[in-house]
Amino acid sequence: MSAQPAPVFDVVIHAPGRLQICAILSSVDSAEFAMVRDAIKVSDSVLSKHLKQLEEAGYVALTKAAENGRQRTWITLTPAGRKAFAAHVAELQRLAAMTAPARLGEGFAG
Repeated sequence: MSAQPAPVFDVVIHAPGRLQICAILSSVDSAEFAMVRDAIKVSDSVLSKHLKQLEEAGYVALTKAAENGRQRTWITLTPAGRKAFAAHVAELQRLAAMTAPARLGEGFAG
């Protein structure tokens, strides 16, 4: 049984577009640029900016390959990216659990 990652809030991943990218990539080995772009409904330039930030953090790797006469870019979540995404999700879950209905109102004088 693998250990759960320690919850860590990651500001690089947290931006909505980057969070969506990491979520998509976490379930596949790699994804083609256009598929990710279409899935998160952004322009090429917006996706490129998000990918640059993720790449600079060491969270994604980009691979270019010619396919049917077209240059395609494949995006892969690196092992460090998978670990960071899992830790970020764990932190979001921890934060969400703090607001569970049974806990609302605890510690508050009404």
